[in-house]
Amino acid sequence: MAGEREAAALAAAIDEARLWQRHLDMARLGATPGGGVNRQAFSPADGEARRLLIRWAQELGLAASLDPIGNLFIRRPGREPQAEPVLTGSHLDSQPTGGKFDGAYGVLAGFEVLEAMQRCGMETRRPVELVVWSNEEGSRFQPACMGSVAFIGARPLAELLAARDWEGMTAGEALEAMLATLAEVPRRPLGFPVAAYLEAHIEQGPLLEAAGVPIGVVTGVQGLHRYLVEVVGEAAHAGTTPLRQRKDALKAAVSMIHALEGVMADATDTVRFTVGRFDVAPGSPNVVPSRVRFTIDLRHPEAEVLARLGGQIGPLCQAHARGCAVTVTRLSAVPPTRFHPRIVSLVRHWATALGLPHRELLSGAGHDAMHLAAVCPAGMIFVPCAGGISHNEAESARPADLAAGARVLAACLAELAAT
Repeated sequence: MAGEREAAALAAAIDEARLWQRHLDMARLGATPGGGVNRQAFSPADGEARRLLIRWAQELGLAASLDPIGNLFIRRPGREPQAEPVLTGSHLDSQPTGGKFDGAYGVLAGFEVLEAMQRCGMETRRPVELVVWSNEEGSRFQPACMGSVAFIGARPLAELLAARDWEGMTAGEALEAMLATLAEVPRRPLGFPVAAYLEAHIEQGPLLEAAGVPIGVVTGVQGLHRYLVEVVGEAAHAGTTPLRQRKDALKAAVSMIHALEGVMADATDTVRFTVGRFDVAPGSPNVVPSRVRFTIDLRHPEAEVLARLGGQIGPLCQAHARGCAVTVTRLSAVPPTRFHPRIVSLVRHWATALGLPHRELLSGAGHDAMHLAAVCPAGMIFVPCAGGISHNEAESARPADLAAGARVLAACLAELAAT
């Protein structure tokens, strides 16, 4: 059983150079000319990344498995194989112009811990499993964090797999194509009891770097509501149709967004309101737009504020429809999450014990950990990223910081798996 001394020894076994090289190797899959990655969910590049991780696991003698939503698990058995496992991980899918570290760091830091355990011959009471969650980003299929949402049973699997990307392909069709390239990997049922979950991630914000602190002790995640607004007008000739007779979906959508900007204005700059996708049809220079679809991403640390602001989206869009038909669909609603005090305390303890400066902070970005927190003690470890830049090809992190986070992760996992 791992005690304080064994956990500290495991942390010391984290290999900074090896962890950095794993990032460089993974970043070649879906690499973009701008230095980032385009590895969207269930794409060929996503499948390639999973195959690479499986190959590394096999080289260490570790077994891989897949569940019905495509979550990938790498298992290291414990002394009591039937004990509820400790999970760690993140995701390998990316934004269309994403960076090398978002998600991938949590996967590769977790893998480095498993490798260090193997090389040290550490025995744990509980199994430790690394998980690659499917479609965390939500850039291709909604909702985001699809793998963890399915895992905890928050939404039916069939409903999630029926989601369509912007080209009309369903998540189920894309997943089936990817799984065909992983036919040799054993399958397992969806969902199982978990003892604890701990996820490492780059901060995706500027606080840690600005403070010169390598470790963020994450206390929770702010709430997130996501919407799809569809505006249907009428196509018409741009040269012959009088303005007063038009049902211009684009002008209506712009009016809606302008009005929403006013409602979302916040003197404290705490509200996060984003229109991240905006599609216009038919997209011809001389045709009045007949259809617009746009997304709304709304975030705040307080559930009451989210409910109040979210409740105004539908009425406000209707009020600015300009004769068009409007449909507002809430795609997801994740309440603010507070991580388990035991996990937060454990991360704080090991950052201190390893001599790593740290600070507590709330995550502005959503993560799979916020869903796991509904079924087990969960938490997160943040490390700095350059300039706080993320969801961007320029995303960057220092090898020393990545290793520092992995060392805290290793010690925490060793202690959790010993209990």
